[in-house]
Amino acid sequence: MSRNTTKTILSLALLALGSSVARAADPPAVGDKAPDFTLKSQEGKTVNLHDFKGQWVVLYFYPKDMTQGCTIEAHNFQADLSKYDKLHAAIVGVSVDAVDSHVEFCTKESLTFKLLSDEKHEVIAKYGSAQTLGKMGEVAARNTFLVDPQGVIRKEFIKVDPNPHSKEVLAALEDLQKGKSE
Repeated sequence: MSRNTTKTILSLALLALGSSVARAADPPAVGDKAPDFTLKSQEGKTVNLHDFKGQWVVLYFYPKDMTQGCTIEAHNFQADLSKYDKLHAAIVGVSVDAVDSHVEFCTKESLTFKLLSDEKHEVIAKYGSAQTLGKMGEVAARNTFLVDPQGVIRKEFIKVDPNPHSKEVLAALEDLQKGKSE
């Protein structure tokens, strides 16, 4: 094989690999069926997305338990939990932290909604929510997906600011339930 042929084959292989990596990193689109998953909660119980069929799900991905932004975001969801309950919406957080870390985080911060452990990084990949953060390595990006009672993604929030996020999600959920589209 000539050197140019080898270079061409290598270039095509890298291009194919690069495009498959880019596709794998894309989040599912609004209108797509939300990818199902099975993960362990802070209670040590197996949780599937389809367990929530018939209700709205606020599926939020966050980088790390007990970090400043993640604690702010979790506190805001917890503070607004009764409003989500009235809208028949479950809050479900996902990070790559272990179940034990979630137990500690929920206990320390008085969190009562489900936090799920994605130690294999499979669900963050399905939702295009993997990112690398220095010493922490690969963690979940701060993304949120509003999933309707039929399991369809109706709204996505990418790279959110943890401070106003719960209020933004509540407003979008109320609009979606009233039939307004953005």
